[in-house]
Amino acid sequence: MTQQLPQIPSTEPELAGVRNFRDVGGLPTTDGRRVRYGRLFRSGHLAHATAEDAAFLGGLGLHTVFDFRNAADHRLDGLDVDLPGVRNVNIPLSDPADGAEFWQVVRDGDLAQLRSILADGKGTNRMIASYREIIRDRTAEHSQVLHALAEDSVPALMHCAAGKDRAGLSIAVSLLAVGVERDAIEADYLKSNDAHRRYKVRRSDSSAAGMSPEVMELLNPLFGARADYLAAAFATIEETWGSTDRYFSEGLRLAPETRERLRERLLDEV
Repeated sequence: MTQQLPQIPSTEPELAGVRNFRDVGGLPTTDGRRVRYGRLFRSGHLAHATAEDAAFLGGLGLHTVFDFRNAADHRLDGLDVDLPGVRNVNIPLSDPADGAEFWQVVRDGDLAQLRSILADGKGTNRMIASYREIIRDRTAEHSQVLHALAEDSVPALMHCAAGKDRAGLSIAVSLLAVGVERDAIEADYLKSNDAHRRYKVRRSDSSAAGMSPEVMELLNPLFGARADYLAAAFATIEETWGSTDRYFSEGLRLAPETRERLRERLLDEV
């Protein structure tokens, strides 16, 4: 059963131009500690942040913004707004050319085309395969993120386009590294389904036919957060490395002292 999360502080805003923003503080660890508020944030991209949004984000005391988008994402949505004094680190977690034709059909295809690539579970299977691939093949990138957090990059904000998949996995890996309970990681991940957080579907045909209930149903696996996706990522860790600890030590090359520094930076004091 998914765990009930602690109440998020009332200071969490609903930003006008940034989707899916939240502080992951308060999540419980297996040893009775909690993630400290104001240490690790997540969101969708910052390209459309308003001046008020930027002022709020600039007041968080951020050290680093991790942008997991690729060049194709940047062309679609634009670069992040500048936050003075904040380091921006771009670590693409998918190849710019990978799936370009697929996403073209998602934006521009008619119903028959969408059925051909998404119906009968194909959309869900694509997402599960993507989650597995990111965990299995992007160990260098996740290692870079965790080493940076352990060294000097906190407070940090992680985002991709929607703040759900690439950022969601990077947040999950970071939380797993400091011992956050898996049920709590899942509960936070699923909050990306909240109506006010969801990435806005972009279709070149915004007519009733182009945005019909059937079209939206076909697209839903791509734009929703599903427990099965995160479970596939966790299963890939176990299948590939045998245990979570070996994933961090052998896959991500994290020394025990590095994980301890992460706990010191991200968790409440004992």
